[in-house]
Amino acid sequence: MPSAAATGRLLIYTYPFASEVRMRRLLVLIFTFLYILPMVAQSKHPFTFEDMMALKRVGEPLPSPDGKWVLFSVVDVSREANTKTPHVWIVPLGGGESREIISEPSADRPRWAPDGKRFAFLSNKEGGSQIWIADFEGAAGKVTGTHKLTSIATEADGELWSPDGKNILFVSNVYPECDASPAAEASCNAKRVEEHEKSKLKALIFDRLLYRHWNAYKGGMRSHIFVVPVEGGAPRDLTPGDYDSPVFSLGGQDNYAVSPDGQEVCYTSNHDKVEATSTNNDLWIVPVNGGKGVSPVQAKNITADNPASDSTPLYSPDGKWIAYRAQKRPGYESDRFRLMLYDRKSQEKTGLPESLDQWVGTFAWATNSHAIFYVEESAGTASTRRVDLPAPFDPNDPLHVPGATGMTIRGGIISSEDHGTVRRGLGYDDDLALAPDGEQILFTRMSIDRPIEIYTQAVPSAMSSSQENGQQVTHINDVILSHIAMSELNWFWFPGAKGDQVEGFLLKPPNFDSAKKYPVKFLIHGGPQGAWGDDWSYRWNPQLFAANGYVVVMINFHGSTGYGQKFIDAINGDWGGAPFEDLMKGLDYAEKTYPFIDKDRECALGASYGGYMANWILGHTHRFKCIVSHDSMFNAESAWGSTEELWFNEWEYKGTPYDNRSMYQKWSPHQYAKNFQTPTLVVHGQLDYRLDVSEGFQLFTTLQRMGVPSKMLYFPDEGHWVLKPQNSQLWYKTVNEWVDQWTKK
Repeated sequence: MPSAAATGRLLIYTYPFASEVRMRRLLVLIFTFLYILPMVAQSKHPFTFEDMMALKRVGEPLPSPDGKWVLFSVVDVSREANTKTPHVWIVPLGGGESREIISEPSADRPRWAPDGKRFAFLSNKEGGSQIWIADFEGAAGKVTGTHKLTSIATEADGELWSPDGKNILFVSNVYPECDASPAAEASCNAKRVEEHEKSKLKALIFDRLLYRHWNAYKGGMRSHIFVVPVEGGAPRDLTPGDYDSPVFSLGGQDNYAVSPDGQEVCYTSNHDKVEATSTNNDLWIVPVNGGKGVSPVQAKNITADNPASDSTPLYSPDGKWIAYRAQKRPGYESDRFRLMLYDRKSQEKTGLPESLDQWVGTFAWATNSHAIFYVEESAGTASTRRVDLPAPFDPNDPLHVPGATGMTIRGGIISSEDHGTVRRGLGYDDDLALAPDGEQILFTRMSIDRPIEIYTQAVPSAMSSSQENGQQVTHINDVILSHIAMSELNWFWFPGAKGDQVEGFLLKPPNFDSAKKYPVKFLIHGGPQGAWGDDWSYRWNPQLFAANGYVVVMINFHGSTGYGQKFIDAINGDWGGAPFEDLMKGLDYAEKTYPFIDKDRECALGASYGGYMANWILGHTHRFKCIVSHDSMFNAESAWGSTEELWFNEWEYKGTPYDNRSMYQKWSPHQYAKNFQTPTLVVHGQLDYRLDVSEGFQLFTTLQRMGVPSKMLYFPDEGHWVLKPQNSQLWYKTVNEWVDQWTKK
């Protein structure tokens, strides 16, 4: 019998219809299959900036206590209003329609109450970020009312619901001198905030380092953890003192947690004298109820024996353990992140086996406290893995038990194409959460052709592993993406520096024609302890770079994450050495392997360390038609004196400029300015305190004085990242026009 695809008419005549209605329905389906779907496929267009701004940005999954619902935040971007506005959404855990349930001007970071009848969220609808409570009707999955919980002058952030349901913890930036009178702390902080806002004098006085961080001056304020009764009352400061408690974070897992009985808080704080040179974050514990007064009893440092970083504490559901991430080498922010366990009774600490060489990312406890799930980055992807603990757990056992070496519960499919391979179904996992019954794990996933969505997967038994890709729970951006022609990620390996195999990635332009020659955008990642891979970005989006007719090439040079700690460490003290060799050899390999690359029309683009390397390339090769250098380091010595996180420069350059000047001079791009010839676009933000804007100005001045064709894009209102929608639009427009100018002649 001929197939239905061969002729719709045959299927119509041979199917035993019971009614004319059913026949009409089938005719519609056949017409859609034969005519509409091919037309839709042909109508797909290359990715545009407008498409990217239309995508909704999905946050972490929060399963309800009864296991029926999942809360998550969704950020809407308005290019016209130049805003990013979060809202709270909900979706059935078993799958179904996602919908917005709090559509106020802003609603972010939802957190369930233990009974599932309420949830907390953050909102600034009345000015300033405060905690609100939403009443939730579980049968229909809807909010029946909201009310404001906090009205603190210094604002509230990062709320956590106490497991006993009585309190909510939150973080606020306060003036530590107000701690001197705990009873009047709130009014003292309110007065200081009002004075600052009304004062015409904006001068600041510093008496120590780290007076500014990332993109803001601290103004003498410190982050403290507060507790407030859910039924209302005055917030109490649990971490008074002239320290950040918790420490500064750019996102990811919280640096504080509440014990299952709600009586103790564990948090991360650095008490070293010179914070700007220290990575010695420690874990501290403090009781929620600290006695008769409003101040807690003295906090206790439980990781004082480790001079390196300890962070992201998380209590086991049974209350016996605190899991956390730790590093071993002080002063090195890119040392391997190990998963550690603290026995609350014996106060002993145990780590995962040393055979696990990859970094531990986000992690979550199994509901029975017998296993931990964590994210592990590896070779351009990140997968969810699991480690099983003995039951009962023996702190003297180094976890050499079945399954303890790490069990992958999510994998992917690899298929061959051309000279490399195309990765399908891999991507990056993150934001782990366990369903209340412990039978399912929820996580977010993204890939090179798809932004974050929420997935779920059944938890395999302790003695088995699963390579399933999981079930997609949310489909927030499916409609928009269905109209866009995305390219698949090709990957390749080549012999790089030190005789090591190095990984590279290639993205073809939409509507690719193998008979044509294409110009190249050669992207260089930042960090330098970062990596390219099968993930999504709104700031440096490879799909958007490829969309206007370019091949995109990316190399994970020595120093990149996901290839073991030895590979990461190789860049220390060798910034322009092995990484530069890897980049040039990787591009050589791509040129020889992929005949559609036009090696005479290539442009190098990089930000942060990638900007440093763009500057290094300026002085060491003339193979590129143009360069884009974003938020770069140009003069290694001046960058040391103007950055805030001194530990970074002093580790990477093995000391200070006055005790190891030769290292700074050897690897400083400004030393090779006489070789500069390549047309260069310089980009920098005024609020970038990791790499001060003066680095961009020095580079642009040098290019102009050397007579090199150059242009500078300056953002007075951006930091290390370009985040505002209209600024982002200008950034992509300026960068792409610069590349077109020099490669499409």
